[in-house]
Amino acid sequence: MKHNSDLSQDESINKVGELIKDIKFAMLSTHAHDGHIHSRPMTTQAEEDFDGTIWFFLSKDSEIKKQIDANPHVNLAYANPDDNSYVSVCGTGSFTNDEVMKRDLWKPAYKAWFSEGVDDPNLILLKIDAISAEYWDTPSTLAYGLNLVKSVITGEKDNDGKFHQKINLN
Repeated sequence: MKHNSDLSQDESINKVGELIKDIKFAMLSTHAHDGHIHSRPMTTQAEEDFDGTIWFFLSKDSEIKKQIDANPHVNLAYANPDDNSYVSVCGTGSFTNDEVMKRDLWKPAYKAWFSEGVDDPNLILLKIDAISAEYWDTPSTLAYGLNLVKSVITGEKDNDGKFHQKINLN
């Protein structure tokens, strides 16, 4: 399996950004107060270019905020079964009330959750700073199948990391 030492920092960040850019929802996992892991779907707020930071709108009084305040370590899981690509991002969460960023990321449809719109006093941004990621990116079922057959015949796994990599992002 290929590791971050084979990719530059910029290449690693670009690869993750490329894989998640068209996936609208992520499963955000946090540590619940009872010690269990809790996951829920969240809408990723896409910026022009992924720089290692992922944004979400959130309510100030949400359970998610309480959980991240208690333990900022989170995981985001992205899946695009149509393209056979999957990404898991580990990072740390923090919060900001940056009005400019809120306005830049805001879409009118979000008024369903924040009735006062972008000026809703309960609206904050959750900022996830990515630390590492792992991805599985198979161009097609046929390519994956051929890779499996090759692995069985040659004993080599994962075609030199073409389809699966763990990378450090910080």
